Amino acid sequence: MYIGLDLGTSALKAILVDDDERILAEHSVPLEVSRPHDGWVEQDPAAWVSAARVALRAIREQHDCRGLRGVGLSGHMHGATLIDAEGDVLRPCMLWNDTRAAAEAAEMDADPRFRKVTGNIVFPGFTAPKVEWVRRHEPEVFARIAKVLLPKDYLRYALTGAHVSEMSDAAGTAWLDTGARDWSNDLLSACGLTRDHMPALVEGSAPSGDLRDKLGIELDLPDLVVAGGAGDNAAAAIGAGVVRDGEAFLSLGTSGVLFAANGGYRPDPATAVHSFCHAVPGTWHQMGVILAAADALAWLSRLTGRSSSDLTAGLGPLRAPGRTLFLPYLGGERTPHNDAHVRGQFLHLDHATDATEAARAVLEGVAYAFADSRDALAATGTRIDRALALGGGSRSAYWLDLLASVLGFPLDLPEAGEFGAALGAARLGRMAATGDGAEIATRPPVARSHDPDPALADAFAEGLARYRAAYAALKDL
Repeated sequence: MYIGLDLGTSALKAILVDDDERILAEHSVPLEVSRPHDGWVEQDPAAWVSAARVALRAIREQHDCRGLRGVGLSGHMHGATLIDAEGDVLRPCMLWNDTRAAAEAAEMDADPRFRKVTGNIVFPGFTAPKVEWVRRHEPEVFARIAKVLLPKDYLRYALTGAHVSEMSDAAGTAWLDTGARDWSNDLLSACGLTRDHMPALVEGSAPSGDLRDKLGIELDLPDLVVAGGAGDNAAAAIGAGVVRDGEAFLSLGTSGVLFAANGGYRPDPATAVHSFCHAVPGTWHQMGVILAAADALAWLSRLTGRSSSDLTAGLGPLRAPGRTLFLPYLGGERTPHNDAHVRGQFLHLDHATDATEAARAVLEGVAYAFADSRDALAATGTRIDRALALGGGSRSAYWLDLLASVLGFPLDLPEAGEFGAALGAARLGRMAATGDGAEIATRPPVARSHDPDPALADAFAEGLARYRAAYAALKDL
């Protein structure tokens, strides 16, 4: 048996699976985020440890865990978890969608070493500019930093006592030599840090330590292995079997991700495509990332006081886009704009624009943002012919029909089951415990496919052109 722990922004999820990947137990614990200022998004790492304790105890209560052999970890990327020499957290963790370090990111990105070594633009949400922000604005905190850990790796520290990370998550810090799969001493030095401040690195499918009982979960299993694990998107790819070159998925979670697995390293920073290590040796991946996908619909839900399902219930069959436009830049944007300061807009509202039409415009705006990522990936030479649809937003058949028609390729919805980051983490736990390779990362059976509607291709192409013109006008304000 194997446990997958997935540290999400809004919840920590734990699953227990057997060798046939049947789910034997599962439990989720909700998490809160703090937004003390515009562009700031933080979490208390103590809440992650508490949630892990609750989830693991619940798993143990649901099923006998004496056959447990491995634990895998996944988690939201880029968070700056700063701990001192005693292992205490120095300040709340700045999360992936925290954009306060825009100025620091721009300065780093202007240094050609960063793009050359990491293969990526230095985005404000990455770890390095956040730590630089701490150096400038909270120097007393910076002076006490003993280790910089990513969120899931702080959970690993609580589980094992080891300071370890792995390639896929480390690639999102702006300190990793992504082609060499190792920390860059040069880039760390540019930020006032050394290799001693960083965790050791292993592959995601390799052992990273043994479980200790600091969490009080009473799992007395001395041979239990904790795997390196993966950042959330790489873990989701392992769970969905997106490992081989040319395979892809589209995730409609809080953020939006268009993910393509690569057999080799293909950096192209100018496109604002993320080029990261994958979670298994000798593989990489590319991502186009938008900061608000399902989160944009959740925002409209809060604004209108109507649930997301209620807002989308009356949309009916797919039709040509309306005149109303929505730009989903509620907290800045990554691919392809790399703009921490741009904010969302509704355009062309009139008396006929009710909550349902506003929801339609939100879904269309997110679809157009995905089209920007599609084109950015294509500019690197990565072509996507079809993709798996993952994430909570994929429950909307309308949205998948819309996305397929805007993007011009089919989206395959897996059959009911766990095919996300938690399963990917559990698979990595199995690889670490047994020596199994990436071949166990099989693709799930498909429940149905959503194909592009050729009759609407021209209408959505026109809608996308209007969307891009609106962004250009917004940039000129």
